[in-house]
Amino acid sequence: MAVCVVCKNDYWLAFEIKTVSGDTYTFDSFECAMEKLAPRCEYCQVRIVGHGVEVSGKFFCCANCARRDGGLGEQIRDAVGTHPGVAQG
Repeated sequence: MAVCVVCKNDYWLAFEIKTVSGDTYTFDSFECAMEKLAPRCEYCQVRIVGHGVEVSGKFFCCANCARRDGGLGEQIRDAVGTHPGVAQG
């Protein structure tokens, strides 16, 4: 069995993640892996577990947080697809 680096649980289904920098970590759950490895939003501090947004070297969970953090990210749209007021052909 292996011990999780976050919660110290000794679990027979633990898994390892190797990072780009070469570090290897053992986790017992994706929750612990996210706690250790996922970056935090520069504005609201939530864990970024999706794509997130990068503006000027800063990482945000969404375009709204990027815009709120000192006006960064004005050019970012966080909507996918057609604008609600535009007719689809």
